[in-house]
Amino acid sequence: MKSEFTAVVKRDGGWWIGWIEEVPGVNCQEATRDELIESLTVTLREALDLNREDALAAAGELYSEETIAV
Repeated sequence: MKSEFTAVVKRDGGWWIGWIEEVPGVNCQEATRDELIESLTVTLREALDLNREDALAAAGELYSEETIAV
């Protein structure tokens, strides 16, 4: 599994906002940059876990998993 992702981070008024380029739907808003990075990390981890669970559930039985690098 890919262990590095790209966070787009910017200040917007009094908030820090950010999202993960490679994973749609992973976005957060926090009062500080450090809090934003932590929230993005937690949210990304949760999203990857949920996506994996959904993918395996959809596969049913008799499947294989292959590692693909890009």
